[in-house]
Amino acid sequence: VYKRQALGFTRFGYELRKRTWSTLPVLPESRTAVVTGATSGLGRVTAERLAELGARVILVGRNPEKLQKAVNEIAAETGSDSLQAEVADLSLKSDVRALAHRLLEREEAIHILVNNAAVLPSERKLTREGLETAFATDLLSPFLLTELLLPRLCDSAPARIINVLSGGMYLSGVDVNDIENVKGKYDGSRAYARAKRGLMVLTEHWAARLESKGVTVNAMHPGWADTPGVKESLPGFHKLTRKVLRTPRQGADTIVWLAVSPKAAGHTGKFWLDREPHLSAIFPGTAGSPSQRIQLINKLERLAA
Repeated sequence: VYKRQALGFTRFGYELRKRTWSTLPVLPESRTAVVTGATSGLGRVTAERLAELGARVILVGRNPEKLQKAVNEIAAETGSDSLQAEVADLSLKSDVRALAHRLLEREEAIHILVNNAAVLPSERKLTREGLETAFATDLLSPFLLTELLLPRLCDSAPARIINVLSGGMYLSGVDVNDIENVKGKYDGSRAYARAKRGLMVLTEHWAARLESKGVTVNAMHPGWADTPGVKESLPGFHKLTRKVLRTPRQGADTIVWLAVSPKAAGHTGKFWLDREPHLSAIFPGTAGSPSQRIQLINKLERLAA
């Protein structure tokens, strides 16, 4: 099953599926979207496409120069004058809280939240706050940011949350007892996959919790996309697969579709690839038991506090 799915992750899978797709609708200018990790790769393309479709887009990034460059380029390419930049290091809880505070103070409504920012470290490192970097950035950060923005998202309903995951999640389960990847030899790919599995658990948790509040929560897999992050973090994989990798625009398509499509509005708690729902777990035990899921959420709440 995984081998068959893997072929679908390539640009060939994308080209095959897109034949039946319809054009995405233009959004009202009053719709506001927050996109994390927006300076390059999938986040950069997502911000650009949402701006093309008429949304006010708030780009969140760590590097002020790269962030402003992205804003300037998107403005020139789309003609949008409704772009804003927010500098935040999302590996740090203090920066996440400060970002949420600024957004809640300034934005009367937030309709779309795209949790895209992520890292895949080659070695185990700690943030200034003493947390393992992949866990802090890829799981704790979207948990905290989403929780802080939920009241505004609910008040702005109908609203949508999109979590960007990875096919590596299929190979990982929930390990609450080693959430910061201390045991054994550190493997950045495994730490990344564990965080993405945790984010899938949160997707389903939030979807059930928010179903009656007009907020949909979905996760997506971009397929194998040729992004700066993949090239830098997985050079061997990139070299081996570069001829079949998707463009960032192809990889980001389902993010944008989940954010704007009327068809997507009727779904929540799903895992998507190329505008189609897919199994979120293939191998037994990887989805996590109900007790493991509760333990994970409780632990995230404690660490975020």
